[in-house]
Amino acid sequence: MASAALDLKKELRDLYRAPKGSCRLVDVPELQYLMVDGRGNPVTAAAYQDAMQALYSVAYTAKFRSKALGRDFVVMPLEGLWWSQDPAVFAVDDRDAWHWTMMVLMPDFVESGFFEECIAEAAAKRELSARDLLRLERYAEGMAAQTMHLGPYAEEGPTIAMLHEYMELEGLSFAGKHHEIYLSDPRRTAPERIKTIIRQPVIRA
Repeated sequence: MASAALDLKKELRDLYRAPKGSCRLVDVPELQYLMVDGRGNPVTAAAYQDAMQALYSVAYTAKFRSKALGRDFVVMPLEGLWWSQDPAVFAVDDRDAWHWTMMVLMPDFVESGFFEECIAEAAAKRELSARDLLRLERYAEGMAAQTMHLGPYAEEGPTIAMLHEYMELEGLSFAGKHHEIYLSDPRRTAPERIKTIIRQPVIRA
């Protein structure tokens, strides 16, 4: 009997759920991600679409190659780090000036040599414009405040503002990049039902 696929969303349950309408603190350990960096409006920037194609092509290649070796895993939700010059004003809707790192969580058994093989295999099947931007990297956030946004991405502003207000009330300061975890597929989910975890790494002021 084949073993069940590793589902990191269940293994790291507290990191992939959040309350709606309130905030809570989580402790995020060092984790391994497949990453691509870029800049610009995610709706209009070609670099963003190239990043998505490269991320998912390589992530699913890694899944199927791993499954063939007897170590299957569930491909995790898309995540993004977003920032501007001042994280406290990130909610301002100047998307063309946004910097981002789009990423997908990877199991630890996906090592660098295996990762390079996955890139080569994926690139042999289709052109990956962002191939050279892909990297496998460990990333640690530590203590972070997070909440759930329910609704369209363009309406996140009040949810982000609520998170920042919570930080101020709790005596917390910014300690890293604004982080979003996209739990819903917008192609298959009504806009008002899209779930996004909003996370901000923090330190005690």
